[in-house]
Amino acid sequence: MKKIIALILATLLMLGCFAGCGAADDGKYVIGICQIVKHAALDAATKGFKDAIIAEFGEENVTFVEQDAANNPDTCTTIVNDFVSKKVDLIMANATPALQAAYNATEEIPILGTSVTEYGVALEIENFTGTVGGNVSGTSDLAPLTEQAQMVIDLVPTAKTVGMLYCKAEANSAYQVKEVKKYLEGKGLTVKDFGFNGSEDVAQVAEAAAAACDAIYIPTDNTAASCTETINGVVSPKKVPIIAGEAGICKGCGIATLSISYEQLGRTTGEMAVKILKGEADISEMAIEYDTKPVKQYNKALCDELNITIPEGFEELK
Repeated sequence: MKKIIALILATLLMLGCFAGCGAADDGKYVIGICQIVKHAALDAATKGFKDAIIAEFGEENVTFVEQDAANNPDTCTTIVNDFVSKKVDLIMANATPALQAAYNATEEIPILGTSVTEYGVALEIENFTGTVGGNVSGTSDLAPLTEQAQMVIDLVPTAKTVGMLYCKAEANSAYQVKEVKKYLEGKGLTVKDFGFNGSEDVAQVAEAAAAACDAIYIPTDNTAASCTETINGVVSPKKVPIIAGEAGICKGCGIATLSISYEQLGRTTGEMAVKILKGEADISEMAIEYDTKPVKQYNKALCDELNITIPEGFEELK
């Protein structure tokens, strides 16, 4: 009799494990979304993510608990800890600080990052091979950095000194700056770093960059993306062109970019989430996915203002 009871309990335990790894018992899901800050690129990624999941499960079967951290990493920690306490079925972490907070908060709930440039840098993984493992995977917004750097040379051929304008608190921004700087210096240009701490000193640092440089590069930086009006207000009067890491920043203060589609990136993340929730994929084996079709885009208004001619092969930003 004891053996029979033990067998029944073991069977129930196994069934419980399979249920936890796949679909919800009632076919309904609760998904926590932590977004570091609201701006066009991250908003588009969140929209694409939600659209892909709704397309698969139906709006009535998914509850999104969506939280904005107002560009405060500590708030990300509070948000994801709340998700963990509520035992959501999956966490979508939009941008690096959100991913870092979720990574530190749980080893049980599946975590998908998006709008994260370099997972090895973000999660301090040495010799990163493309798969995080454990309960983490996601998508990267990394565009070809050497091609972005070459755009500075091609579009501003008279530039001798290029400023790197970025938020020092964002690890992935520092990574992009390092790579672009290395490329430009290899081409004989002088490159200067202009790192700001946050939105409170972005205007001051941007003004210093414009005063000292012939051109400016801004990577995919969340703080910069939320401050494009401020940056444009101090740089544009100095007639210094900006090459941007993504379309949202370019639209706000840049002349051109080589940018991915953040909405498509979010959609890809959502499709990964569907596979996980349906039990069709093991997140520990899912490699980070990338947008392989970045697009050259230009800001016509700023190009006209600075008298910059854009060659063929660029799309006008709308």
